Amino acid sequence: MKRNRVIWLVALLGLVLAAEAEASPVKRWDPATKTCRVFDFDSGWWGTGGQLWRTKCKSCHTRDNDKGAPFLYMESKSSTAWNRVFLEKYPQCAKDGAWDSLTLDETLKLNDYLYRFGANTYDANDANDCG
Repeated sequence: MKRNRVIWLVALLGLVLAAEAEASPVKRWDPATKTCRVFDFDSGWWGTGGQLWRTKCKSCHTRDNDKGAPFLYMESKSSTAWNRVFLEKYPQCAKDGAWDSLTLDETLKLNDYLYRFGANTYDANDANDCG
């Protein structure tokens, strides 16, 4: 009985991981560094980019925040729009210096995460295209 549960849990985990791998793009073109970024296991919601999003960004970009920051979630912007945000550093928080605490590696991982899970990222026709 216990063995059957373990087999079912392993099968379910395999299906979830396979769906995650298939549902997301596997790489992105980064216009800031002019490199092709290949997503790895760390690019998921559990990885560094997801942790940075939850600790650095969501601390201000929540509903009804007192900082005047707009409410954002991963799908607030398309993948190309997230790339533009990181390239042009146009949000007010970037201009105010809120991003200064992020290293280049952290910024790239955060951009990878938002690109991977942004709106309209699940287009099979261009998800693997690095430009």
